[in-house]
Amino acid sequence: MECTRMNQNIRKKQMITYAAVLLVSILYIIVGHNLAIANYHAFSGDDQSIVIKAEVVELTDRYTVMYPLNEFEYAEDETIVFRAKVTSGDMKGKTIEAAQTLDYFTAVHLPVVEPGDRILLYSIPGGMAEHEWLMSDYQRFDQILILGAVFVLLVLLIGHWQGVNTLISLALTCLAVFYVFIPAVLAGESIYLWSIATCIYVTFMTLFIVNGVNAKSIGAILGCLAGIVVAAVLTLFFEESMTLTGLLDENSVLLYGLNPDAPFNLKAIIFAAIIIGSMGAIMDVSISIAAALEELKEKLPQITFGELFQSGMNISRDIMGTMANTLILAYIGSALAGVLLMVAYNSAMIDLFNREMIVVECLQALAGSIGILMALPFTALICALLYQNKK
Repeated sequence: MECTRMNQNIRKKQMITYAAVLLVSILYIIVGHNLAIANYHAFSGDDQSIVIKAEVVELTDRYTVMYPLNEFEYAEDETIVFRAKVTSGDMKGKTIEAAQTLDYFTAVHLPVVEPGDRILLYSIPGGMAEHEWLMSDYQRFDQILILGAVFVLLVLLIGHWQGVNTLISLALTCLAVFYVFIPAVLAGESIYLWSIATCIYVTFMTLFIVNGVNAKSIGAILGCLAGIVVAAVLTLFFEESMTLTGLLDENSVLLYGLNPDAPFNLKAIIFAAIIIGSMGAIMDVSISIAAALEELKEKLPQITFGELFQSGMNISRDIMGTMANTLILAYIGSALAGVLLMVAYNSAMIDLFNREMIVVECLQALAGSIGILMALPFTALICALLYQNKK
């Protein structure tokens, strides 16, 4: 009877703690978003373009317009006129005329529309286009939703209640990035400050929600933050020593010119990309070490601090190789198109490996991997200290 009452009290405390963590996490999102958009005019809805979903009903016309480039050369644009049924917004159910323009200056353009295609149309009120509605792109997000539903289902089937916590933490992480961090950056706030705040928030929130507020989570959090600090310090040092500008590609150029009066700090964006990008992998290895050492302590209550720490280091050696590979391969994959282009147009390897885009990718991979490596001994040490008096 007494044991049952104690278990009920423990479960009640856990539920109160869980609710408190969830409440604080949601408050961060709400307060952070309001602070982030306080000085950001783009959230006021000044964009005049209208975007709607539609389904192509039939093609009605197709013509080519030729125009001179110079005295000897001509270029041509092809226009496909079609009727489409609107499937979203106030005009849902109506059939409208729209057009798709194929610009043959572009090496690869969208496939020609066909009846039954689900597309996006846009219109700019007061625009000078010949047709009011123009094709923007094909609808693709519905397929992403299907894949996302499969992911959610698998998480719940495999993880059960822990899967629910995983999905909650994932949703809050996405909100922290897209609803707080990105608006703060676009509003001109300190990228360094908000990237660090995002890492701290996501680390605490994820591990507390998924694993509860306990010694295992605290040890993993402290080890993870230690690894992130190492990655951050390395990034700051090498950003300066390698004379980086942050102008990596056309996206960086466009972002820099987005606000001429107060241009974005592109080096700070590199910093944010490295610590946020490596945070997940660092968190993964930290909780793996913390969980393994907790299990070992429960099975061998008499194990000493030194033995526990040495076991943590032995486990670390087993997982460090795959985790470092994971991060490096992820960065290689994300930059593969750019790397292929640079290799094709740069025969001299000395020139290729000094290009800022390549250097930054290497910096991201190496700084993040070193962060992972340093998180391992820190987590092992912290958990050994936390668990040594655990009964």
